[in-house]
Amino acid sequence: MDFVMVGIIGIAAFLTLLFIGLHIALAFILVGFTGTVVLLNTNAGLSLLGETMYTAIASPTFTVLPLFVLMGAFAAASGFAERAYRAINRAAARIPGSLAIATSFGSAAFATICGSSLATASVFGRVAYPEMRRYRYDKKFALGSIACSGTFASMIPPSGMFILFSIFTEVSVGRLFMAGIVPGVLTACVYAASMYLRAKADPALAPISEEEREVTPRQRITALGGLWQIAILGGLVIGGLYGGLFTATEAGAIGAFGTLLFGMLNGPLRRFKVFAGALRESASITATLFFIIVGALFFSRFLGLTRIPYELSNFLTTWDVAPWVILALILATWFVLGMLVVQSAVFALTLPILFPIVVELGYEPVWFCVVAMKMNEIAGVTPPVGLNAFSLAGAAGDDVKVGEVFAGVWPFIVCDIVVLALLIAIPQLVLFLPDTMLG
Repeated sequence: MDFVMVGIIGIAAFLTLLFIGLHIALAFILVGFTGTVVLLNTNAGLSLLGETMYTAIASPTFTVLPLFVLMGAFAAASGFAERAYRAINRAAARIPGSLAIATSFGSAAFATICGSSLATASVFGRVAYPEMRRYRYDKKFALGSIACSGTFASMIPPSGMFILFSIFTEVSVGRLFMAGIVPGVLTACVYAASMYLRAKADPALAPISEEEREVTPRQRITALGGLWQIAILGGLVIGGLYGGLFTATEAGAIGAFGTLLFGMLNGPLRRFKVFAGALRESASITATLFFIIVGALFFSRFLGLTRIPYELSNFLTTWDVAPWVILALILATWFVLGMLVVQSAVFALTLPILFPIVVELGYEPVWFCVVAMKMNEIAGVTPPVGLNAFSLAGAAGDDVKVGEVFAGVWPFIVCDIVVLALLIAIPQLVLFLPDTMLG
């Protein structure tokens, strides 16, 4: 059978297995192994799988992943999200849509110490949603603001998805972290502006409570003092990377240790049950991510045998169209796949193939990864497979249906598209910080 046809059948089989609910890593390995056996033989398939399992995670640089996952688990268990939300909520009192704005900037602050968008959406679903409903915020407005703000953890360092990007593309994780800061903060500001304008135009969306009217300017300033621990941890990790004081792996170790110390100081991590739960969560997430990495790299090697990446690269790089047309097609493909397949599967499947093509076309690697991450943020809240929406619906309570979350996200997706257009039109928004960092 023709090698390329085997590859096409393999991709179709992989997507089919995902649709019927098989775990992404198992789908990668099952299809990759079967395809390799068809193309070569059983011994070659076993040999390639064993070699991939070793080389995929044997590099010392991969230790950055479990360290930042541990940092995020400690942060989620230590109540940092609640602290960030309450502090910014107090500071934003009497501003139309203040609770939603506090969710936006609180999620951005929490993202500096937690690299999981699912965890951020889940935590703020438990913290912010009851407050919004207590003050009679429109349900869809509240749910949409929480679900979309949770995606900041994908962009703002330390981002778990950027670590996966670094593994699949071999771009410096430190440069990716720096590149995500401005787009992440910009998105939070655009969200906040949208929330303010919508609440100003329709006060029924976000009524201002009597408690908010009583907050004084002095109390606003004092409330921001509650962010000092997050500021120290985020500043230490991000500042150390930017200044070249330590590597990404060292930053992960320092961040995890600092989060542990503050968690002990604040109290939650002094309880053995909470501490053990954070360790279990960290171990579970790390094992799952490494399993996905092994499967994705094995599948990409199978695709390499089929020559699909070479044929596609040769076609796109010699296609007589402007490079921006190819970029637009890639983004459109990601948008469609992101609505149907989980984001990690989309990027694990496509990045090894598309990244070399984009670089060959002359696009800056770091910039392209950030644009891809923006598409990841959009995919995280779009139906039918927007994982952030499902995470929020599960955390917010039985009265919340995932359809209500999806109904509330569309105004924020418009904001994401505006930010995406800015990142494409002005690449220096992405590249300024990584181009000036030391080390």
